[in-house]
Amino acid sequence: MRKYIIKRLLIMIPVFFGMTALVFFLSNMTPGSPVDAMITPEMNAEDIAALEHNMGLDQPIYVQYFKWLGRLFQGNLGNSYRTSQPVIRDIGERVGPTLMLTLTVLVLAILIGVTLGVLAACKPYSLWDTLASGLSFLGSSMPGFFVALILIYLFSVKLGWLPTGGMYTNANTHSFGDLLTHLILPTVSMALASAGNYIRQTRSAMLEVMGEEYVKMARAKGMRERVVLYVHALRNAMLPIVTCIGMSVPGLVGGAVIIEQIFGWPGMGSLMVLSVNYRDYPVIMGITMYITVAVLLTNLIMDLVYAILDPRIRA
Repeated sequence: MRKYIIKRLLIMIPVFFGMTALVFFLSNMTPGSPVDAMITPEMNAEDIAALEHNMGLDQPIYVQYFKWLGRLFQGNLGNSYRTSQPVIRDIGERVGPTLMLTLTVLVLAILIGVTLGVLAACKPYSLWDTLASGLSFLGSSMPGFFVALILIYLFSVKLGWLPTGGMYTNANTHSFGDLLTHLILPTVSMALASAGNYIRQTRSAMLEVMGEEYVKMARAKGMRERVVLYVHALRNAMLPIVTCIGMSVPGLVGGAVIIEQIFGWPGMGSLMVLSVNYRDYPVIMGITMYITVAVLLTNLIMDLVYAILDPRIRA
């Protein structure tokens, strides 16, 4: 197992450098410059050139990238061009809300997707199967931002049951109940698409496993249906389900950027959009580093789950 983990960690290194380099070069190639937002009518061409020199923007892109890597290895992500605050501080204020949203979405999607998928496989062509298939179709066909707009119109505008956005009602109200009411709509908007994929994958995997000989033998021995279902069938059907969950994590991170904008959720997604608009390269790279590490660690956890579920993978 130790060699397996080391091998997976070594694979993550070139992926990390490749992702950060790609984002760095693409962000620097976009039209505009961070200096554009700092130019005043009193500044001349020499002042603008001096400002670019002080910010290091007059150097080649590859030199800027290696300097950023050097600061990264020293634990320094630089200062934001927009706020002049350390990037770690700006991102640190946004990590918590984003983690809260994405983890809640992931847990809710897994609970709904796996549960309905198992029920649909155990009772094919029943009401549960019809309900699961319908939810899977809706979740897979409708984008998250469209679902978010529908939910806002129904539950916020028409019924007035839930707030339209934000994390709290006001700065003085930080209760758990207030947080929960603001978390419902963005969570459901993102979880629906993932749950639809989990339902489809779980149902397909369970139907395939339940037709195997060892499941029939377990039933022939008189084992309880619950034991046959969860001990024998579901455990062996988990590999493709875990694969589906692992592949959906980058999509959740990308979807959070849009959903946070729609609901005004103060997470890293909304900070990323704001930083892109201001060409705030240090913050863009800081968020890219955090997201890349999170996705790579999630994939590592999925690989370890594979090894636990199927010992042949360790070999």
